Amino acid sequence: MELRELSEEIESISRRYADHLGIDRDDTWFLLKLQEEVGELTQAFLMLTGRARTKGRTGAELDADFRAELADVVCHVLLMARHHGVDLEDEIARKWLVWERQGPPPGEAGPERTG
Repeated sequence: MELRELSEEIESISRRYADHLGIDRDDTWFLLKLQEEVGELTQAFLMLTGRARTKGRTGAELDADFRAELADVVCHVLLMARHHGVDLEDEIARKWLVWERQGPPPGEAGPERTG
């Protein structure tokens, strides 16, 4: 599945959810919702790695929670990009995949260090 296709499906689900609850998905909502999901991912990671209380969850449950939170973060990144008209496939190709084709020049930073 391509990101554009996935983004369309996620948008449809998010829009229906927001409509049902009367949520105005404005610029601020997209950013804050992403931040909320990153916080939940952080909590799941801390619990999974033994750095926070597990609240009685089993290892399998903690792993499933971590995986689910990763999915939530990706979905909210896709929603935010779509809301702002950002083509993530193009941006990923420009920012990351260019290194696959040419590699960084000697002494230069890769994509994770360029900001």
